[in-house]
Amino acid sequence: MDADPTLTPEQLATLRDAGERAKGILSAAKVAAFNGWTIAIFAGLTVLFGLTSPLLLALGAGMGVVARNEFRGRSLLRAFDARGPRLLTRNQLGFMALVVAYCGWSLVRTYTHPDPQWAELQELAGFEAGYIQDLVAAAYGAAILLTVLFVGLNARYYARRIAMVEKYVADTPAWVLELQRSAWVG
Repeated sequence: MDADPTLTPEQLATLRDAGERAKGILSAAKVAAFNGWTIAIFAGLTVLFGLTSPLLLALGAGMGVVARNEFRGRSLLRAFDARGPRLLTRNQLGFMALVVAYCGWSLVRTYTHPDPQWAELQELAGFEAGYIQDLVAAAYGAAILLTVLFVGLNARYYARRIAMVEKYVADTPAWVLELQRSAWVG
């Protein structure tokens, strides 16, 4: 005779408890999915608009790698694997370095190789000499600051999920983990 496949009330309670405790981990997986899609879209646009610029092509390719890693980290999080938040933390730090390097390079180029059209625009608008150049430099500086702030906070968010995943796996019965992992396949 076959065993009854129905879960006992205790098993159902264990499963509900595990589901509640998993919410923070699964929320991080949603953040990784959002980040992955957002970065992938901007990577595509960067490559598209940078077809004549090796620097923009490299930036777009780097962003593509970052997007791929976000999706990989998401899958690992959904499997309750602590490698997921570790990968995502490193990925965000790499993304920060990529954007800061690009903005830093562009900031230097703003003063060493100014766009000739800026002088024409400046004269046409009646701005003082160097105004547009300073404005562009300020924009790159702000981009660096905002990148360090927001991407840094995102890296910190993922880093805090490492201990959460490890504790979840240690405190959750193997049969619950197996059931949850099989539910998230795909």
